[in-house]
Amino acid sequence: MIKKVLVMMGGFSSEREVSLVSGKGVCEALSRQNYQVISYELNDISDFIATLQKEKPDVVFNALHGNWGEDGEIQALLDLMQIPYTHSGMKASVLGMDKSLTKMVCEKNGIKVALGEVKTFAEYQKTGTKIHIPYVVKPMSDGSSVGVFLVKNADDAALVHYDDANKQLIIEEFIDGQELTCAVLNGKALAVTEMRAQDAFYDYKAKYTDGVTQHILPAPLPQDVYQKCMDNALKLHKLLGCKMVSRSDFRYNPKDGVVLLEINTAPGMTPLSLVPEQAKYCGISYAELCSMLVENATCRQLNVGDFNAGK
Repeated sequence: MIKKVLVMMGGFSSEREVSLVSGKGVCEALSRQNYQVISYELNDISDFIATLQKEKPDVVFNALHGNWGEDGEIQALLDLMQIPYTHSGMKASVLGMDKSLTKMVCEKNGIKVALGEVKTFAEYQKTGTKIHIPYVVKPMSDGSSVGVFLVKNADDAALVHYDDANKQLIIEEFIDGQELTCAVLNGKALAVTEMRAQDAFYDYKAKYTDGVTQHILPAPLPQDVYQKCMDNALKLHKLLGCKMVSRSDFRYNPKDGVVLLEINTAPGMTPLSLVPEQAKYCGISYAELCSMLVENATCRQLNVGDFNAGK
């Protein structure tokens, strides 16, 4: 039977435009694989629920990025509606999106992270930080390097700004060295890529502007360092309970070793995205990757017997 797949893209985060590019690519790939594809641009939750009830898709392909897409909100809704969806479930999404929670899991399980602290923007403005310059300021729960500031001196510190005074931030020591990433797919670490940005800082522009960043695959690393990235990416994927695909980002230099920056439980699927690139390196085409995610889509199962037993 041909599966009906609703590809959800757009959404309400600062990564909306990237999500639309991901979603378009997924729609084209799945159509070539003979799935019945419904392209859906998320703008309104009520309309989304109504569309799901009308179309009754077999699977929702989650091509959303950022808040409301990969932070557990949409996952919880689809769990309640008992509609299978791609990528990780609610719990893994919550843990992966919250950089502070991710760091706690890492610290308790032998995965090295940068020294840091958590503050609101108002607190940062008032008291600064105990982390020595150079340091990085970033939102607790945004992805794609949105709203990230590299503070190298007092002038840089004065440029840190967020519209919301209560915005939760994480301030971390800056780890110099190679910018690395490793994807995990279907229980296996794929490869390690080094990203070399022209501006020496792998920010939002560097991630999604063609020609701004060089991807070196496989990353030029000592074999033990390469393997450490692979091992840590797979370990964190399992610790958080991620499903099918994730991508972990690291920094490496000989002094600090391999340091985890963050995990992405709903990695991008644009032409410049790293997971499709690593999958291709391992012999998995973009279309095959999309199909794998659809065929392994799940949701939290509602056990009606539990309710009956309590009556």
